This record gives sequence, structure tokens and C-alpha cells, in this order.
Amino acid sequence: MDLVDSHCHLDAAEFDHDRDAVMRRAHAAGVTRQLVPAIEAAEWPKLRDVCAGSDGLFPAYGLHPICLASHQPAHLDELRHWIERERPLAIGECGLDFHLDDLDADTQQFYFRGQLQIARDFDLPLIVHARRAVEAVIVAVKSIGGVRGVVHSFAGSPEQARQLAKLDFMIGLGGPVTYPRANRLRKLAATVPIEQLLLETDAPDQPDSARRGQRNEPACIVNVLDAIARLRNEAPADVAAATTRNAERLFGLPSA
Repeated sequence: MDLVDSHCHLDAAEFDHDRDAVMRRAHAAGVTRQLVPAIEAAEWPKLRDVCAGSDGLFPAYGLHPICLASHQPAHLDELRHWIERERPLAIGECGLDFHLDDLDADTQQFYFRGQLQIARDFDLPLIVHARRAVEAVIVAVKSIGGVRGVVHSFAGSPEQARQLAKLDFMIGLGGPVTYPRANRLRKLAATVPIEQLLLETDAPDQPDSARRGQRNEPACIVNVLDAIARLRNEAPADVAAATTRNAERLFGLPSA
């Protein structure tokens, strides 16, 4: 099968000692392409070099809300220069995180709205983080308008998923959907229109239930695929084909 991991941090330090082996396992599992989003400006050069050194890795540049202390307003201007020079397929990881109390909401909104504006100006999709903040993300997207993207590791309601679909946003599902007690998320995976769905790992984070407590990696996306296929009572090959088409359409991915 031809699989796309729509969200993987393969540039993370956790992969520095065996990145090539991780890539080989991903290819053996059918993962032909991966979107690798950034988290802070200081890491953009490493991300660029990691992706340039491996086939099928596509960087996205952005400013993650949990790295708020590292961001500076000038980084938004720098992001524009990086996009003009590097021509990435997406902007991100950006968004809002209302789970952590030490992240100022107004400052998060400043950087998120700045990146929404950049995405509209460059006509690029967004890779959005929305932890306990899906409604606020929807409001921000509506206020800017003319943008598209994916809310990764989606944990919102079916109604919020429908609102995002109307805004041209897909949802990404990963390891959490494999946990038997994740009833609401599993119901969503079973019922969301396949045209709105992307597969992801968020490696090295969010391992599936079979690897709980271990480092996650892109090859494990097959466990996410199998779980979603069972929940939908569909063939894994059909879910793989549909979600790969979705990723190709959203990000403008070249053929494998």
C-alpha cells in the first residue's frame, strides 16, 4: 500500500541515532511520503537538512504554540522569507493550546493569526495543533478566511469536524484512535466522511496502543490504518488509498 504520514517529527532528536533505519522501516511498511512540520524557528535549518537528505520527506515551516517562549514577532517575517526561498508544501505546525496553563492565550493568538495570514498570502495549507482549542481555531480560521489545511490529532466533536469540513479543513487521526477506551474518538473515526480524513503518527509522540510508552515512528501508521479500517468496516487498502489521495490533494504531494 501507498501510505502518507501526514504528521511526523522525523527531525526530532529522538531519531538522531537511527533515522536511516527508521526510514527503511517506514518504506517497508508502505509509507512513501511524510509531512514533517516544524515547531520553532531555530529548528528550521535542521528540518530542511533532514528532509533534503531523504526521499519522501516534505518539510513544513511554522511556530508551534507550546514553544511560545522561543518565538519572537520577527519570526513571522522570517517565516515569509523561508517560504519564499524554500517553497514548502505547507505551513505549520501552528495553532492553539489551551491545555497548558503557562501559555498566554493572547500571545498564542498573535502567532496563530499571523501564520493564518501568511498561509492565505502564499496559498499554502496549514498544519494545525488544537489541544482543547478546536472552537477557538475555528473562530480564527473564519476570521481570516481563504485558508485550508488539517487539524492534526483531532479530538473535537463531530459537529466541529463538520464545521471544519465546510472551512476546507481535514482532520488527522493517529495513535489515540487505537486505544479501546477512546470511545468518542473511535466513533468519530467510524463516521467522518473518508474525504476529510488523513492518517498520521505524530512520531516520536502519541504511540498506538501496541507501543504504549515507547517511541513512535512512521512505520506504525499501519496500526492506525488497521484500527480505522476495522472501525469503519472497510478494507485497509481502501482506507489507505482514500487517505493518500486526500493528502496528495491537500498538500500537492508529488507522486511516490
